[in-house]
Amino acid sequence: MEMVCRRTWVDGGQGSQVDLAMVCYIGVGKKEEVQLFYYFIESSQNPEKDPFIFHICGGPGASGLLVMLVDTGPLILSADNLTLTLNPDSWTKVANMLFVDMLAGNGFSYSETEEGWRNSDTVLVAEANEFIRKFMIDHPKFLSNPLYMSGISYSGIVIPKITLELYEGNERGEQPILNLQGYILSSPLMDRFMTFNSKFETAYRMTLISDYIYKLGIHNCNANYVDTNLANGVCAKSLQSYEECTSHINMNNILEAYCDQSNPNLDCEEACNKAVNKWANREVAQQALNVRQGTIEKGKWQVLNTTWRYNQGMNDTIYYSYDIFSSFPHHKKLRTKNCRALIFNGDHDLSFPYVGVEGWIASIDFKVEAPWKPYYVQDQVGGYEIKYSLNNYTLAYATVKIRP
Repeated sequence: MEMVCRRTWVDGGQGSQVDLAMVCYIGVGKKEEVQLFYYFIESSQNPEKDPFIFHICGGPGASGLLVMLVDTGPLILSADNLTLTLNPDSWTKVANMLFVDMLAGNGFSYSETEEGWRNSDTVLVAEANEFIRKFMIDHPKFLSNPLYMSGISYSGIVIPKITLELYEGNERGEQPILNLQGYILSSPLMDRFMTFNSKFETAYRMTLISDYIYKLGIHNCNANYVDTNLANGVCAKSLQSYEECTSHINMNNILEAYCDQSNPNLDCEEACNKAVNKWANREVAQQALNVRQGTIEKGKWQVLNTTWRYNQGMNDTIYYSYDIFSSFPHHKKLRTKNCRALIFNGDHDLSFPYVGVEGWIASIDFKVEAPWKPYYVQDQVGGYEIKYSLNNYTLAYATVKIRP
C-alpha cells in the first residue's frame, strides 16, 4: 500500500503555527496486512543528534495518542474545551519521539485480514521489531541517533524482549543496523508473579495493612500472596484481610480518590481519557491526522481497547493472548549487551509497585555504582535514585514522588 504521510501542526498562540508531528502508517506482516499508525515528533533541540525514543503505551491496547496529548508528548489537551496547547515539560524538548498504536485494533491501527486482528505479547514484539527497522529505512537520517525503546505499565513485559531481539538482529547483520543504546520503563509490569506478589509488602510499607496482618501473612503464606487457591486457612484469612483493606483504594495512586468501577451510577473514566476520546472521534481531528477513511467506525475510536486490557490473573481472550509471563530472562540476557537502562516508579503506585522492581534487581548480581540517594526538583525532593552496573550494562533506578 502506498504510504502517504502528513505533517500536522498546532496553534502555538499569538497567531503562530508550530510544525509538530508527522503522522502516518507503516505496514507489517508478510503482505503488510497490518497497518500501524504512528505519531513522530522531532526534538526541538537538536534532532540530528538527540536520542530517538520509540514508545509503546500500556494496557495492552492504549493508543499512542494518549501519551501525545496528556503525558510526555508535546501537547496538552484541555478536558474542558478540547483545545491544544504546547507541553512545557515534553520529552520532545530533548529527544525525537515516536509514539505507535501497536497492533491492529489499537487506536488508528487496523488489519486488512481477519488473522491480523488476533494479537498477543509475542505478536507485539515481532511487529514492533519489524516496524522500527522499516521506519529507519524510510528515515535513514536518524540511523546514527542513539536509539532507546520505551514503555509504561503493561509494556514492561514486552519492551525488554523487543530490545533484546533488536540487539540480536544487529548481531546477525539485519538491516538497517540500529544505533541501539538501551531501554526506558515507567512503573512497569516485570513479572506476573513477582510484580503482583509485591503488592502485599507494598501495602504494608504504605500502612494500608497492620503489623498483625502482615506478620500473619509472612508466617503462613510461604511468600506467595498471589496463588490464593494454594493458601492454607490462616494464610487465606490474612489475605482476605489484606484484600478488604485495599479494596477501596486507587491502585494507580493511593493518594487519589477511589471510584467504584462496579457501581453503574458512577462514571469512573478518567477525564483525560474522555477528552482524548472526544477529540479523536471528531472528523476534523481525523482529517488533520490523515486517518484513512473507512478504517475507523464513526464515533467508535477508543483511547484504550478494553477487550485487551490486562488485570491480575486474567486468562487469554479470543482477541489477545498474554503469552509472555515474565521479562526477567530478557533483562538477564540484556546484561551481556552494551546497554543502558532507566527504570522508574511512582512511589504511591500499587498497580505495579516499586517493591517488585526492587525485588528483581536484588535477584541479579549487580554492582552498586552510586548508592541510594535523593534527587531534587526545584530544591524539593523529587524522588530517590540508585545506579547499578555489570560489565557494559548500566541500570539507573528511581522512584518519583507522586502528588495527590
